[in-house]
Amino acid sequence: MTGLQDRKPASAHTIAANRSAAQQLLVAGARSTPVDASDRDRVWRGLVAQHPTGRIEGSNGHLAVDVNELAFLDTEEVPGTVHPALWEQARLNRAHGLFEVAPRLWQVRGYDISNISFIAGDTGWIIIDPLTSVDSARISLEMANEHLGERPVVAVIYTHSHADHFGGVLGVVTEEAVEAGKCQVIAPVGFLHEAVSENLLAGPIMNRRSSYQFGTRLPAAPDGYIDCGLGKRIATSGITLIAPTHDVVETGQEMTIDGVRIVFQLTPETEAPAEMNFYFPDFGWLCTAENCTHTMHNLVPIRGAKVRDSLAWSKYANEALVRYGQSANLVFASHHWPRWGNRDVQEFLRLQRDLYRWMHDQTLRFANHGMTPQEIAEHLELPPELQAQMHTRGFYGDLVHNVKAVFQRYLSWYDGNPSRLFALPPVEAGRRYVEFMGGADAVVAKAQVCFEAGEYRWCAEVLNHVVFGYPDHAGARALQADTLEQLGYQAQSATFRNAFLSGAMELREGPPVARGNTIPGQMLRSLTIDQVFDLIGVRLKSEDVAGLHVVVGWRFTDVDEDWTLELSNRALSAFPIAPEAPDVRVVISAEVLRKIVGGMTNFVDAAAAGQVGLEGDPDALRAIFGHLDRFVGGQALVEP
Repeated sequence: MTGLQDRKPASAHTIAANRSAAQQLLVAGARSTPVDASDRDRVWRGLVAQHPTGRIEGSNGHLAVDVNELAFLDTEEVPGTVHPALWEQARLNRAHGLFEVAPRLWQVRGYDISNISFIAGDTGWIIIDPLTSVDSARISLEMANEHLGERPVVAVIYTHSHADHFGGVLGVVTEEAVEAGKCQVIAPVGFLHEAVSENLLAGPIMNRRSSYQFGTRLPAAPDGYIDCGLGKRIATSGITLIAPTHDVVETGQEMTIDGVRIVFQLTPETEAPAEMNFYFPDFGWLCTAENCTHTMHNLVPIRGAKVRDSLAWSKYANEALVRYGQSANLVFASHHWPRWGNRDVQEFLRLQRDLYRWMHDQTLRFANHGMTPQEIAEHLELPPELQAQMHTRGFYGDLVHNVKAVFQRYLSWYDGNPSRLFALPPVEAGRRYVEFMGGADAVVAKAQVCFEAGEYRWCAEVLNHVVFGYPDHAGARALQADTLEQLGYQAQSATFRNAFLSGAMELREGPPVARGNTIPGQMLRSLTIDQVFDLIGVRLKSEDVAGLHVVVGWRFTDVDEDWTLELSNRALSAFPIAPEAPDVRVVISAEVLRKIVGGMTNFVDAAAAGQVGLEGDPDALRAIFGHLDRFVGGQALVEP
């Protein structure tokens, strides 16, 4: 792909669009600056200390975090390559260090995408959400111990089942300490299942799409990566997991942890399938996990996930307001900065509640009039009441995407028009569209005119047909890259910006080098046997197992369980019963099977090591495990 153009500056159309957005911000907020000035005070309130260099070396040999790469954000002058509201959000998210939130409560922010919170109990630290990275979590604990006095970690609370809220746990506590009862690990019911399953079966492609959402390959620059809306970059060292020792099973459940009373509120199917808020009644603190932060959130992330329930989300925010809002004097979350004072707490919760309810109700209102998700997304605009505060704006989620998520949850991806029920796939459709429009060169020439006129959305749609129909057409790739770039520069949502700019970069440079997808060892150890068999099923090559019927009996020695795995009609089914007459019986530990599925060993080597016993026909086992697919990264997203 040589000869493709490098990154471009903002066009005159983009500069004008971003200037217009800045003026709209002033009108919406009736302020002299396009941001709530009190947020600038909030983000730095209570600063105790900062990491001495801002560079955190990763235990995997790579730099985990470097806050210095975003030093260009330390100016109020907004470059033409960034939406003005997103620039302000990125500057707010740049605040980093150890902060005192309230007496006995501190947070470390800015060294990962999420926050880690420290509560001083009677004898030790209660930690909320130990970040994504072992290294970021470890450095955060060291800062707390150095500046606040060293304490043992007596409890870890996971607010929900996303990796940036548990992945660094081994940076703050050891498995041995948890097993010895020296540290509790507390999570909402269903946490462990969701933590290892939500991103598992679709893991390879979800990981690839995440690189677009979070801009992981983009260089930090005013025309590159500046933020992800929810926080700064995700720290890039390994994810770990310690299973909870205590589940929160109902709203109103109360625990006293090291002398600190906590009342829990379960909020399933909101920002995560397993999530909870909680309240500290003796202090008036409310933790809203990731349910109420300083941004409109995703109702379905562009990386992919199960669609979230915006109606339930709103109702849980209302429940928090009703249960705790009258007495709370502080609200803090696992991202962004806190808010202080009862009035501010109530106004914040009320507006967050109304945001998710408004998106839900108005989407369904117009859907019931027969409008398609694209039409609704084009029609709806945030009302002035929701635009007047920055924390309801789409810096992470985006209204046009959330509308489609609500529609999908109730009505599926299909908009009801039969012409789109069985449409051609992108490559064939692309060739036919381009042929109808006079050929690739003619389409690119027409698209260039649209580009010069600033019609970037239409230009991107048209050029996409050329790129998919004729992926080697250098002119189409170059112009599509330029187009996506300008759309990225104009995006208020950081995830939209990152996706547009990542697509532009890959059209110019190609996708990343393909690497095999692996499951982190800590996650593998947490898989249930049923989940292991589900992973195997997703990898089965249907075309290779026609006509085969195989029954495999499994005896798992370390968990004392018997299972049946049956291959029939090119599909796998598993159930926890010993088969009466299997074709082959496998005696193995669940731990070894996890390692085989995770690619850390194979049946031949495990058998040679005496870790596998077989009774019956080995070919029956090969019928399944000899026909498993292998997934690699670097899947094409902006081209065939």
